[in-house]
Amino acid sequence: MSKLIISHDGKIESQYDISSDTTTIGRHKNNDICIDNLSVSAHHAQLLKILDDCFLEDMNSSNGTYVNGNLIKKIQLNNGDEIKIGKHLLKYQASIDPSSAVNKNDFEKTMIIRPDSAGMPESAGDSEIDRQMEKIASRLATEHKNGSSKTIGKASLQLLSGANSGKKLPLTKVLTTLGKPGVQVAAITRRPTGYYILHVEGGANSGHPTINGDIIGSKASPLNNNDLIEVAGIKMEFNIE
Repeated sequence: MSKLIISHDGKIESQYDISSDTTTIGRHKNNDICIDNLSVSAHHAQLLKILDDCFLEDMNSSNGTYVNGNLIKKIQLNNGDEIKIGKHLLKYQASIDPSSAVNKNDFEKTMIIRPDSAGMPESAGDSEIDRQMEKIASRLATEHKNGSSKTIGKASLQLLSGANSGKKLPLTKVLTTLGKPGVQVAAITRRPTGYYILHVEGGANSGHPTINGDIIGSKASPLNNNDLIEVAGIKMEFNIE
């Protein structure tokens, strides 16, 4: 698990595991990471975790947020990056699995849930799908704005056809990829304003996924409770609590 090690005047004060999709940093006690110092704004910055990547965004703080000495607004963090917030130094340590570091290409493969196969196994995407997912992840980080979020419930997909008919697929991640590689692949994203679905890949004759019988276009389409989705020939209902 990735973490932040917080120090002041060269002395380590604390460390935090980055386990949530969003981690807020600031002086106010309602932040996930509270730094009680007047040089830190009430809501200074936030971390956005997408897949295995972590993005840092300054929330219009008074004294700014610095990464490796550079003033930033938004940036993707790398292992060992040093973040300066007020008078405190936060060192970012990425989660690194030594066994997977040997083959970085395999580690970064997009894994696609197969609702058409019994047990809903995952299949690796190809290089084109990997590129598409990197773009989507980058867009998600950019769209995550302070003050634009609303209360979002827990969501799931109820499978209505195919080998897994009757089963439920909880949507626990910011980004869930599903479908059948080479036929049709879609991504469901959890954003500050709700859940969206977008087309990632389609075979020569498969076209785009549908919502309530309407074809999804090139842009992300919002999902509402009880919407009926069809991806790669599998029908499912989107539910949110």
